[in-house]
Amino acid sequence: MVSELSSISALVTGGAGFIGSHLTESLLEHGATVTVLDHLESHTPKDIPTQAELIEADVRDTETMDEALHSVDVVFHLAAVVSVARSVEDPIGSHTVNADATLNLLELARKHDVRVVIASSSAIYGQPEYTPIDEAHPIQPESPYGIDKATIDQYARAYHEFYGLETVALRFFNVYGPGQTAGDYGGVISIFKEQAEAGNPITVDGDGSQTRDFVHVSDVVDALLLAARTDHVGEAFNIGTGAETSIAELAETIREVTETDSEITYTDPRPGDIDHSVAEITKAREQLGFDPGLSLRAGLETFLG
Repeated sequence: MVSELSSISALVTGGAGFIGSHLTESLLEHGATVTVLDHLESHTPKDIPTQAELIEADVRDTETMDEALHSVDVVFHLAAVVSVARSVEDPIGSHTVNADATLNLLELARKHDVRVVIASSSAIYGQPEYTPIDEAHPIQPESPYGIDKATIDQYARAYHEFYGLETVALRFFNVYGPGQTAGDYGGVISIFKEQAEAGNPITVDGDGSQTRDFVHVSDVVDALLLAARTDHVGEAFNIGTGAETSIAELAETIREVTETDSEITYTDPRPGDIDHSVAEITKAREQLGFDPGLSLRAGLETFLG
């Protein structure tokens, strides 16, 4: 178990991305030695702090991954195809990045005895049978992306059970925060932000009664750092806030925080959209010591106000 972050050497795959860049900065602030592995398809070296070593490579590059894992204590595996739509269009491509590359990483981590913290997702639960969703909820993903995440979530724990590898899977709910861009993965907050700041109508799919659990990226980073140090390995944890917010309420809050007069309009619901999703985080509180500190409004003000 890692006791002090200042003494560790960490590898962050996807470290130039939204969550990865925040994690890299926090690790460096704690005095850790950090290597970022990213293929920079959507980012540039400017997105990575100069104190971090950069390996520009694809996570599917087995030889490079082997070398990168040779001298680290923990790998935070965030690299992924994160678009549900893209996974539907190209399920094989999504699977090779999300599942095949992760299985290869786990095998290399076993070779080098490196703890692995994996970014899983609430997408593994599919349409919830009940809320709040706890970790015992049935795993029934409804997209290739969700299937990929369910696969690596299960593999992470299997590698601990079969081989004694220290693994932790974190099932992220709806992550938001500074640096996030609008789009399929950017999520509804970034889309609403762009609409409000441009003075355009804020468009809500359906009647806005759908609910989500929005968790600030700073709280997600805290969870990742806790996962690097916990002795509760071989486990999966929900990472959210436990607070449920309707999309209509979210739109109104964004309009207030951005101080715009954007009209809120309602469109046809998205086919297959999940009605309600909120995390049960008791396990993460009790075993990781996870304590999300930002309310949704306070979190929005960090980059909207």
